[in-house]
Amino acid sequence: MTWISKTITVLGGILLAHACYSAQEHSSLQSFRAAAASLTSSSTLTATTLPVDIAIETIVATFIIVLGLVSGTRPLRPIQWRVWAGKLEREGAEGFVDNEGEVNKDYVGNPFKNLEMRPGFVDVRRQRREFAEWVKGGGEK
Repeated sequence: MTWISKTITVLGGILLAHACYSAQEHSSLQSFRAAAASLTSSSTLTATTLPVDIAIETIVATFIIVLGLVSGTRPLRPIQWRVWAGKLEREGAEGFVDNEGEVNKDYVGNPFKNLEMRPGFVDVRRQRREFAEWVKGGGEK
């Protein structure tokens, strides 16, 4: 993550912490008022909702945190296999760099290596010709 995205995320975290503290203070104030009212009179109080400014602050803080986290991520890898494989062959291990800048331990190089080594891709006729030439040549390299 870049320092800008980290700063935005921290700012959103501070705003969210303030909204949580404000909601807790509002709740404790309302319970204190309800306890005081029950001592002085027997009337029942209705439950109060969270003030609009605290709700708006919570929503805005959440969006700021999401903005900071999204702005700090690396670009997504291509979805199509051929595009992704071509990019890996061009870039090599740099195609497997994670968010911390380290090469992923699962990097294997050419993603088509296993497919190209399958027996179905072996040219048997070419190998037969090479073997026949080897036999005609006396079996020497």
